[in-house]
Amino acid sequence: MKFTVQGAVETGEYRNVLLESGYTEQQITARLEETWSALFAGDDETRIYFPVNDDKGYILDTGNLDVRSEGMSYEMMMAVQMDKKEVFDRLWNYSKTYMQHTDGRYKDYFAWHCQPDGTRISQGPAPDGEEFFAMALFFASHRWGDGPKPYNYAEQARNILRACVHQGEDGNGDPMWDPATRLIKFVPESPFSDPSYHLPHFYELFARYADERDHSFWTEAAAASRQYLHQACHPVTGLSPEYANFDGTAAEPQPHGDYSHFFSDAYRVAANLALDWEWFRKDEWQIEQSNRIQNFFGDIQVSDYRRYTVDGKPFDEPALHPVGLLAANAMASLAADGPYSSHFVHLFWNTPLRRGERRYYDNCLYFFSLLALSGNYRIY
Repeated sequence: MKFTVQGAVETGEYRNVLLESGYTEQQITARLEETWSALFAGDDETRIYFPVNDDKGYILDTGNLDVRSEGMSYEMMMAVQMDKKEVFDRLWNYSKTYMQHTDGRYKDYFAWHCQPDGTRISQGPAPDGEEFFAMALFFASHRWGDGPKPYNYAEQARNILRACVHQGEDGNGDPMWDPATRLIKFVPESPFSDPSYHLPHFYELFARYADERDHSFWTEAAAASRQYLHQACHPVTGLSPEYANFDGTAAEPQPHGDYSHFFSDAYRVAANLALDWEWFRKDEWQIEQSNRIQNFFGDIQVSDYRRYTVDGKPFDEPALHPVGLLAANAMASLAADGPYSSHFVHLFWNTPLRRGERRYYDNCLYFFSLLALSGNYRIY
């Protein structure tokens, strides 16, 4: 397949890979609506969204029975993409009320997880939540317009990004991006990163929407992240570790585990790279990388997905989130032009949402892939 040299940010056009693969507009629209309804109003084995009182709602990590900044910000992005303002505002009200710090070293950051009643389990933040919160809020501002606090979406987003870049300049706290390398950290205090946190397509837009004084920072961060992913992804398998140093090498084992392998967090890298290609098309390496990851998994059954070393050796440990991994591999078809591109699209289409205890993470990646492959993961 021959790709145009311009991304959707310039053309305003988004590939509908599902339509290209033979599914009809009616089938695709129906699948989107059915999947949204299942996740947000389905049965107890499928839904992950739960409204609270008159103005709040949360996304439950069904494997850990907690509420995470990751999931809240993900679902806000899904809601703005689907034009579901009531759900978006409920999620934002919950996040703003219970998770966002109003003072101290984490001011304007979000506690990374809490109990469903809003009680914080940990005070510290996880930067993937902040970047998704900010991008979803900017899109909400552009799609629906700003209102009174806390619905002044664009200013809320700028406050978050201001903290991400400048926290600690007064000696209290740490920024979420390393000032020297322009790379996102795993947590503000850490000297390493997480490859799946790198969203250069978001940073390109932050360079337009954030505080003017930080526009150059975000442009540099986008370029730095693209180069970083060249280093973090294996040149043959395409696999990346869950945590990696600022030079792209796998991070040392942490007190809470060894994250130097290709496992749950790392699945998102393929999806992120593909969306960056769809939106901006600034790095043709992303085509090669998308082919590599699809080639690695092309002949492996989803039921046989496992933990892997980054050079491709399997562990005797099944993947915790096989449907999520499949969804990310399918989303790679936005960029891939290799022999498995069509295979993963059809395999994804024929795979249902995951049900049961571990469904939260799988189905978040599933819905993002469905949005992207249908041409509905858009810039607003």
